[in-house]
Amino acid sequence: MMPEISVIISTYNAEAWLENVLWGYSCQTFKDFEIVIADDGSGPKTKALLDEFVKATSLKITHVWQEDDGFQKSRILNKAIVACKADYIVMSDGDCIPRADFLEVHQNNKEKGYFLSGGYFMLPMDISQKITKNDILLGNCFQLKWLKNNGLKSSFKNNKLTAKGIVSKLLNSLTPTNPSWNGHNASGWKQDIVAINGFDERMQYGGQDRELGERLTNFGIKSKQIRYSAICVHLDHKRGYKTPESIAKNQAIRKHTRDSKIPWTDFGIAKK
Repeated sequence: MMPEISVIISTYNAEAWLENVLWGYSCQTFKDFEIVIADDGSGPKTKALLDEFVKATSLKITHVWQEDDGFQKSRILNKAIVACKADYIVMSDGDCIPRADFLEVHQNNKEKGYFLSGGYFMLPMDISQKITKNDILLGNCFQLKWLKNNGLKSSFKNNKLTAKGIVSKLLNSLTPTNPSWNGHNASGWKQDIVAINGFDERMQYGGQDRELGERLTNFGIKSKQIRYSAICVHLDHKRGYKTPESIAKNQAIRKHTRDSKIPWTDFGIAKK
């Protein structure tokens, strides 16, 4: 049977964080989904972890892997898009643990002609390292009291974890943040993503997800904000692949996309 949702999770040699993320998906309230791992060249430990989860849980996991060739996230995401069985795709990262209602929120808010823009709740490294499997299954890592007991500082952003119902909808409407395509928490229809040829594979780290959203907008797809409704906590990690050169290159590509209003890239799923 074709699942209702395909979840693409990107990863690269980060088994400890990916394991926590998968435990998050194991206790989703919405059950009709598959997971497609977009693996940008990890070693054998990642595959071994995925094999364990398939045996130990009811998760349906497809492992899409490519040879390590530096940071080629756009390329592996395109391969993962092709592998998705569902008509609707949720994208996130292997360092973002979803709250139990994460996929339910995406499912309830999906709409033809739109993509959904979610956010994340960033955790510092010391708290990220304290989270256990039990904390995920019990939902502790999404509880403000537990996080504060483990060193979280007070901030307006903490409302992401506590806002419910009308309050979360109000904050979604009032936030000054644009409803862009965010690779850690966004969703849309596969036919729309394929129609613009997926991600631009010239782009390394720095805004390739936003550029996809900009081309979806050029294609006529509107966006809806769900950053205070679809909650995931972002585990901290180093970003050695972030370089001034990749940022500048990607900014130039994004400027061309915005200025030219083009929906299609020649450097995506389908190649010339």
